[in-house]
Amino acid sequence: MNPETTLADIVTTNPSAARTLERHHLDYCCGGRQTLADACTVNGLDPRGVLDEIEDVPATGQPDWAAMSPTDLVDHIEATHHRYLHDDLPRLHSLATKVAGVHSGRHRELTQVAALVIVLRADLEPHLAKEEQVLFPMIRELDGTDTAPVFHCGTLANPIRMMLIEHDRAGELLTELRDITDGYTVPSDGCASYRALYVGLAELEADTHLHVHKENNVLFPAVLALEHQRRPAT
Repeated sequence: MNPETTLADIVTTNPSAARTLERHHLDYCCGGRQTLADACTVNGLDPRGVLDEIEDVPATGQPDWAAMSPTDLVDHIEATHHRYLHDDLPRLHSLATKVAGVHSGRHRELTQVAALVIVLRADLEPHLAKEEQVLFPMIRELDGTDTAPVFHCGTLANPIRMMLIEHDRAGELLTELRDITDGYTVPSDGCASYRALYVGLAELEADTHLHVHKENNVLFPAVLALEHQRRPAT
């Protein structure tokens, strides 16, 4: 890796780098096509210093999802990131509503935090359903055949394009949450529930960024390349 390596390629090569990039607010999922040098310039960072931090982080022992087949990767995404969202979105929705009800008199931003969490859940849960019930089964079908199947949507580029738009929307909501909470900083009078909410939202942001990276920068390009390879020449 070097400063001209894209953020997406850094995390694909070394998943442990995701935490370092998160800490510096370097967008490796939706903004993964940026080089490290360009992203650091925008954020006033030294790219060599960031690379040194990445090299100092020990490996996490994560599965090598970058080398998985499309079928194995969608199975991994469902079992890891979809399961996490199915479990945590309802919990964070309830917690955000509770904390806003108790503390919004002193911390008015909590009303907006709760509203954003509700919108994020309303966006992400149908998104997960579309992937689990429509796109991912088609990817498994494509991966299991020698020729490209005929899909009702035509090429898989069509549903993938919609997923990319929805990923961008989720990223915008997460950025808004981070901004309005001052980077999930709990005030001195914050109770245990307040702290649990902000810890949970920070974890949600990090997990969703990695989730979107795996789809945008690894799964979807591999699927489109495979579909092109298996489509009969015309």
